[in-house]
Amino acid sequence: MKRRSFIQTSGLASASMLTPAFLRAGLRPSNSSRQGKILVVVQLSGGNDGLNTIVPFGDDIYYRARPSLSIPPAEVLKLNDYQGLHPALSPLRNLYDRGELAILNGVGYPEPDRSHFRSMDIWQTGSSSRENCSTGWLGRYLDHLPRDQHAYHALEVDDGLSLAMKGELQRGFAMSDPNRLRRSVRNPLLPDQAHTHVHEHHTVSYLYETLTRTTEAADYLYEQSGIYRSRQSYPIGRFGRDLKRVAELITADTDTQVYYLSLSGFDTHARQQGPHQRLLAQYAKGMSAFVADLVENDLFKEVIIMTFSEFGRRLAQNGSGGTDHGTANNVLVMSGGLKRAGILNAPSSLSRLDAGDLIFDVDFRRLYATLLDRWLGAPANQILNGHFEAIDFI
Repeated sequence: MKRRSFIQTSGLASASMLTPAFLRAGLRPSNSSRQGKILVVVQLSGGNDGLNTIVPFGDDIYYRARPSLSIPPAEVLKLNDYQGLHPALSPLRNLYDRGELAILNGVGYPEPDRSHFRSMDIWQTGSSSRENCSTGWLGRYLDHLPRDQHAYHALEVDDGLSLAMKGELQRGFAMSDPNRLRRSVRNPLLPDQAHTHVHEHHTVSYLYETLTRTTEAADYLYEQSGIYRSRQSYPIGRFGRDLKRVAELITADTDTQVYYLSLSGFDTHARQQGPHQRLLAQYAKGMSAFVADLVENDLFKEVIIMTFSEFGRRLAQNGSGGTDHGTANNVLVMSGGLKRAGILNAPSSLSRLDAGDLIFDVDFRRLYATLLDRWLGAPANQILNGHFEAIDFI
């Protein structure tokens, strides 16, 4: 028996121990390796200051609006005559020079909302600011897959599942630590609780099915997590550990096509400069190690990484040495398989603002449509409930 078949069959066997006989017939091991491209979504939670990330050093308005918070031109890692990287992002400079990093300016949506929760809901659901949607854009992608798709086809590296990963029929799987997850589902109390219920009851049947899928996924991901050990140096902290875990799972040929993880702390209303620099350095070092892992294993052409935040910050610094909630922002895309790289569009105007906020130029759903259609091979029009023109970078 092949290693992959053994791992999945053994995971299935342990799952069946917790499962009533009437549900066991629905479990089938999969002998196929992962098919298709991989999408990794990185969420910068809190509203990253895009103007101090991709710095418009060529515009005097930027320096007048941020007398103490702006990045001096001599420190900016210049990409052209107008924009450059924050110096903390220096680990990403090689990716840019190799044509493996694309920057999209002015990404947002009409009638923006400056609430963290509401704006994140809009981004995660792929809906307009006038809609309230209960399913996520990646969850609806899962809904379009075969019903017997494994729960770990889309994996969020966290203890809870974000709205982005929740569909109406299917949803992704959340896991922060495969060892802890496996211990939890192997709790000896679970089988005892299972057999005290009437199996024919619809609600109990649903719970059994959920338990079965969770146990199967926990066993499978636990086994996969031990196949490959990264030799790269990731930054200390949760974000570095999460990236390393994703790199190891991808390299182990795990049957997961979508990964979702986040880095928080970007709500920088006061004394922004130091914390923001540390966050950007953590992000850049983590992404550099992650890409190096993929390149070492000849996988970077099969993976695309999208980094977004729920909104940007206002142009002018506030009285506390920070920035307040804004609107449009930049999005970073990394891959060894980009058709176009570099700065993809004109930067947001600093002279034409909406009550102090940048005016968005690119609807974020165009980015989603591009990733769904051209990378995941999914019907973007159906998933996003409308037509959004693709962006020509893949």
